[in-house]
Amino acid sequence: MSNKKNIVCVSNTTWEGFYTKSTVQLVSLLARSNQLLFVEYPFTIKDLIFTLMGKGRAPVKRMLGIKSRLIKKQSTFDTEVNHLVLPPLLPFAFFKNEKLYHFFLKINTFFYARSIKRAINKLNMTDPIALNAYNAIYGNTLLGKLKEKLNVYYCYDGPDERRYGKRAQIADHSFAKKVDGVITTSDFLAESMKHLNKKMKVVKNGVDFNVFNRSAKANVNKAEKKKVGYIGSLDHRFDIETVEYTVQQLNHCEFEIVGDLMNPKIYDALAKYPNVTFLPPVKPHEVPDLLKKCDVGLIPYLCTEYTKNIYPLKINEYLSVGVPVVLTAFANLPEFDGMANFTKTKEEFCEAIQKEIEEDSVGKIRGRIEYAKATSWESRAKDFEKVLDDYLARC
Repeated sequence: MSNKKNIVCVSNTTWEGFYTKSTVQLVSLLARSNQLLFVEYPFTIKDLIFTLMGKGRAPVKRMLGIKSRLIKKQSTFDTEVNHLVLPPLLPFAFFKNEKLYHFFLKINTFFYARSIKRAINKLNMTDPIALNAYNAIYGNTLLGKLKEKLNVYYCYDGPDERRYGKRAQIADHSFAKKVDGVITTSDFLAESMKHLNKKMKVVKNGVDFNVFNRSAKANVNKAEKKKVGYIGSLDHRFDIETVEYTVQQLNHCEFEIVGDLMNPKIYDALAKYPNVTFLPPVKPHEVPDLLKKCDVGLIPYLCTEYTKNIYPLKINEYLSVGVPVVLTAFANLPEFDGMANFTKTKEEFCEAIQKEIEEDSVGKIRGRIEYAKATSWESRAKDFEKVLDDYLARC
């Protein structure tokens, strides 16, 4: 067992949400043997206003200090994590003028750092490890301000250029060069970043196996009508053309699409088909029972520079329930060869679904489940902590 460490996770995601988040899973498990401070996604004044208008989900009372900004949260792994919400920051990403952009970034960083330092002092966290989770823009400006012993960049995607433009890549590369180590979630991402930092490690995404396996399939569905499912964000990554073609060709199958509709074009293209059903997002603990009803699970991402860095959380979740997986070939994930179907064209995608339905068996279901068992978050968290210990040993 490693010595107890003080870890401050500066996150670019929220703690709560509709879907499983690798940062939250890892932090929750690291809290078993370490003191953890999770710094919530940096909400802005815009987020606050939208929430007051009923169009957002920001923690308004905690942002404004009406309720305590620093509280303790129980994780799904029965651990306790200190959870910090920042005061509302200023929106600044839209500024094209570099001087204005950096001026407001500097102001935000002051309040960001001050809030974290107050929490660190209150929790008596000395010599903390600063674990920056995909938040490179603030990572650069916060560097050294928390009296941290070690700086680690947890990078689970490529630069978010859709939101920050080229500044995202500049911040990502700059931060990766400065930190004491980088942990990525895919081999491809590690390979593409290795020129920025020699201390590059890979800890792939996992699955809450025990939770998903409780809903595991025991037999092949004998019903005449087969269900093809997708559960996840309905955003810019979704390959509308491929899915629409498949829906048209496999009109004897039911397509159930569950998720937060962030790209209305998906609904516009698919909702008109009688064999397609859209459902709102569900809580993470509700996902396994939905998956169990599926005969095939889909991950239909577009093949882009952004998606080729992704190691999808959904793949292990599908497999944990015993559901066959059909994906577009958006990323190079050789560890799943023979376990999931990677397709290069919409025709291949459609054919793979039909093949999985026709050839599924109890033996294949058991094989998927057994494979997924080795990818539990508990296993990933042990790997993650070992990397942190290795970095500390080199300080």
